[in-house]
Amino acid sequence: MFWLTAFMTINIIGLIALGVYFEIKPLSQQRPAPRWFKTGIGSNLLLFVAAEAALLLMGLHDAMAQTAPVAAAHDVSVGFGLALIGIGLPTGLATIGAGIAVGPVGAASLAVIAEKPEVFGRTLIYLGLAEGIAIYGLVVTILLLGKI
Repeated sequence: MFWLTAFMTINIIGLIALGVYFEIKPLSQQRPAPRWFKTGIGSNLLLFVAAEAALLLMGLHDAMAQTAPVAAAHDVSVGFGLALIGIGLPTGLATIGAGIAVGPVGAASLAVIAEKPEVFGRTLIYLGLAEGIAIYGLVVTILLLGKI
C-alpha cells in the first residue's frame, strides 16, 4: 500500500517538475515540442490513474469494514484517509476552476476599467461570480465534513 502512495507522489513531483521546466523554457512556434513530451505526459497520467485505482481497490476492504464501537478516536484507517481525500477534492477542484475563471475575467476587467472607469462596479460583480466557484467547493467540503 505504501509503495503505491510513494509511486503516486513521485508522479505528482514529476508533473510539477515538468510544469516548472516549461515555465522556464516555454514552447514556441519556432521550437516544436520534444518527442518525449506526448508519450511522457500520457504515460505519467496512465500510471497515476492506474496507481490511484489500485490504491482504491486495495483499500476498499478497509473502507467497507465494520469498525468496532470501542475503537480509539485516533485510529486512522485507509478508508477514513480516503474519505478525507474525497472530502478535500471539491475544494481543490473548485479552487482550480476559480483560478481558471478569475484569470481571464480579471484581465478583461482591467482592460475595460482602463477605457471606462465607470464600469468598475460591474467588473467586481463578474470577478465575485468567478470567485464564488471556490466558495461553493468550500461549502460542499464543510457539509461533507459534517457527515463523518
